[in-house]
Amino acid sequence: MGPARRTLELFYDVLSPYSWLGFEVLCRYQHLWNIKLQLHPALIAGIMNDSGNKPPALVPRKGQYMNKDMLLLGQHFQVPLNLPKDFYNVILKKGSLNAMRFLTAVSMEQPELLEKVSRELWMRIWSRDEDITESQSILAAAEKAGMSPEQAQHLLEKISTAQVKNKLKETTDAACSYGERSGWALCLEPNMPDFKIALRSELQVLHLTKLTSVALWAEAGISCLYFCASQVPFGKP
Repeated sequence: MGPARRTLELFYDVLSPYSWLGFEVLCRYQHLWNIKLQLHPALIAGIMNDSGNKPPALVPRKGQYMNKDMLLLGQHFQVPLNLPKDFYNVILKKGSLNAMRFLTAVSMEQPELLEKVSRELWMRIWSRDEDITESQSILAAAEKAGMSPEQAQHLLEKISTAQVKNKLKETTDAACSYGERSGWALCLEPNMPDFKIALRSELQVLHLTKLTSVALWAEAGISCLYFCASQVPFGKP
């Protein structure tokens, strides 16, 4: 009998490209790693505000590095990641509040579609350079993910409710409590025995051992996940 299946929580915002990379790797390998992946939409603006951190694009040298880093990582993980042409307006001005409220509503009422709708929103902003803030943009992403037009419209109407707003705030606060400061966090279930993940590719093996009650942040998480050579095409389990 193999080891018990572990729960791993991913807190993310579709405004973060590093969130997308972590999301795809975890979705792709969750069965191989024997983990139960729980997706938690959070708000990067709230995380930045809580931590006092600045978006990398506002730090000149970080911004220069990030532009090259994202494209290389996208190629490595076979994720079709491209930078928006009007980066400042799309990322720093428009933000992702309505999109993340919509994903919060999806997580509350149709959690089985959360992965697909999240991916479609990432595809819009980080692959096709399309809007994610307008109602029609959000509805288009939801319908492309397999949601009926009626259900998509119903959930869109929910984003202005106190229930959805409070849920998003609670999830963002939870991410902050784990020590998150950039855009996404991984949290393994607390009080568990030593946990080991092993992924074998042609030349590489990744081992994460003795991770108990720990959060991995964007910089550390991606640097670890980078050693997982992805041999699986984008969008395949």
